[in-house]
Amino acid sequence: MTDSDVQTRDFLTSTRVFYDAIAEDYDKRFRDALAEMPLERAMIGVFAELVGRGGAVADLGCGPGRVTGLLAALGLDVFGLDLSSSMLEIARRENPDLLFVQGSMLELDVADGALAGVLSWYSSIHTPVEKLPALFREFRRVLAPGGHLLIGFQVGDEPKRHDKPFGHDVILDFQRRRPEFVAGLLEAAGFEVVSRTVRAAQAAELTPQAFLIARVPAAV
Repeated sequence: MTDSDVQTRDFLTSTRVFYDAIAEDYDKRFRDALAEMPLERAMIGVFAELVGRGGAVADLGCGPGRVTGLLAALGLDVFGLDLSSSMLEIARRENPDLLFVQGSMLELDVADGALAGVLSWYSSIHTPVEKLPALFREFRRVLAPGGHLLIGFQVGDEPKRHDKPFGHDVILDFQRRRPEFVAGLLEAAGFEVVSRTVRAAQAAELTPQAFLIARVPAAV
């Protein structure tokens, strides 16, 4: 096993352990969050329209499946993927008609070009920066020509460390990144960045929030 393999295993394990521990508390705290986020709902709606009704979509890092359910309600053929079995238990409980699978975004069990859309909604924020190029290449691999990616993340230069959230004895860093940096990595992975939206921090938020829509070039 190479040093890179060990690093990948370590960050995947720490992310899974963190979310397994906090899943039920996280779900209760953020259950109705989207109802208070009109811009976020609008971005997801635009993504759904770009993909097209019935398009096959992966919600990667789906957590408790709130956004997965919204994508389904918008007419997409969506499944959710997450590292955390505890998060997936909630997702399946709340969305019994949808498919949820456990796995890593870095190694998707999806054929090349099989999807019309990929959503990474605040799920790349636990990926170390050196792994982002591989992550975005994997997103690119599973998308068909003309397929779309929507990625959301916090804006900034320094990570936010969450230590013992909800009283659980776990710790994890949430990475903040600059939109131009992420856009450059997406372009290097073969995407065309078609939209960059940044909104100011609101309420208890500490940083602005970024939403990028990228597209795989259509076949010629």
